[in-house]
Amino acid sequence: MNLSLDRVPSPLGEIRLVFEGETLRALDFWDYEPRMMRLLRLHYGAVALAERPAPLALRAPLAAFFDGDWPALDAIRVETGGTPFQREVWAIVRRIRAGTTMSYGAVAAAMGRAGASRAVGLANGANPVAIVVPCHRVIGANAALTGYGGGLSRKAWLLGHEKAAMVDGRRQASLDALWAAA
Repeated sequence: MNLSLDRVPSPLGEIRLVFEGETLRALDFWDYEPRMMRLLRLHYGAVALAERPAPLALRAPLAAFFDGDWPALDAIRVETGGTPFQREVWAIVRRIRAGTTMSYGAVAAAMGRAGASRAVGLANGANPVAIVVPCHRVIGANAALTGYGGGLSRKAWLLGHEKAAMVDGRRQASLDALWAAA
């Protein structure tokens, strides 16, 4: 499979974008590139990467997310390999709104498989599209920040960033309502 690779700066360090046209296939952090390459092989078999700039359809929503516009990620088209179970987990995880979290057990229950929290954890850990498929929003049953492919410090940063953007967004909406009423 022939895919493209771009290196994009972020507040969390450089990220690697693997894409095909305007479709994102993988996103990982610079220091986790071996993990990303392993997941690409698992999901697609032999992969050849050609370095080229990612299209604006991928770069702009990521930049907007890091600027506090977390819903911008919804515009990114994602296509992954993986098993049907993994893709089902990732689809549910992608619907977890920024500023909120779900436990592995809650994701399993949302799938109608209440006893599958360990399998959900394994699928979450095999997510090749960090941030956009927000596996950082999945936490332990006791609200602990459990494993994250980009490291727990990045998971904590992403959750804090999203909560701050939500608070700022609510504050701005309240101010806009006050100005409109004046």
